[in-house]
Amino acid sequence: MTIRNIGPAGIPNLGLGTFRMEPGKARDIVAAALSEGYRHIDTAQAYGNEAEVGKGIHSSGVPRDQIFLTTKILPRDFAAADFRTATEASLTALGLDHIDLMLLHWPSKEVPLSETLPVLDALIDEGKVRFGGVSNFTIAQVEEARSILRAPIAANQVELHPFIDQSKLLPYLEAQGIPVEAYAPLAQGGVMTEPVLQQIAEAHGTTPAAIAVAWVLHKPNGIAIPKTAKAERLAGNLAAAEVTLTAEEIDRIDGLSRRDGRIVSPDGLAPEWD
Repeated sequence: MTIRNIGPAGIPNLGLGTFRMEPGKARDIVAAALSEGYRHIDTAQAYGNEAEVGKGIHSSGVPRDQIFLTTKILPRDFAAADFRTATEASLTALGLDHIDLMLLHWPSKEVPLSETLPVLDALIDEGKVRFGGVSNFTIAQVEEARSILRAPIAANQVELHPFIDQSKLLPYLEAQGIPVEAYAPLAQGGVMTEPVLQQIAEAHGTTPAAIAVAWVLHKPNGIAIPKTAKAERLAGNLAAAEVTLTAEEIDRIDGLSRRDGRIVSPDGLAPEWD
């Protein structure tokens, strides 16, 4: 395998996540990742590092039209006027004239999608956002979003790694042709000590992290955005796109999922998961 562009938005299927990076790290790691060959960078207003990510993009020297940049807005800004203001704030912080993919970071328990998504459509029409999508949405919530947004749902970004059971959501997204973006594909480091992943990694001469990422990339419309703050790990993560897993290896990794495998489920934001 190699890095491929996925779905209607043409999202590079391997990118760099920037969640919980120390101040000053995001700028340098984004620039280093782009120098290494990454072309997909993921951030969010909640991460507090959009300005640093923007500086990393500008300092990299890579042409803007070769970079796919994703950011996200929290439910607190889903009211129509607030969503537009928040998008403008992201553009200012990033120092960019458009965002490639804008995601609703979590489903709102208070503001209906019928208020938020028409604004996202308008922002797409105006060229400030190229594509829109969702994050942490259940099947029912994706269905509702599809019924409102005129533009295609370019992705649903969710927690996805070998230990989480997403056996209901993934077939639905595949059937609808909606790419799945995997955040925390390394289970926040948990994959490194898993014996099955260690054995498969040894057979391929690579690391358990690369195997976990490759497993995501083998899924239909699968996109992985592993986070690293260490430049020396960038090449290893990127090399996961070159790993070809056998059907038997994929089955073994699939067998690691469990019902209690979810890591990210914050009170007040998390929906009733599928």
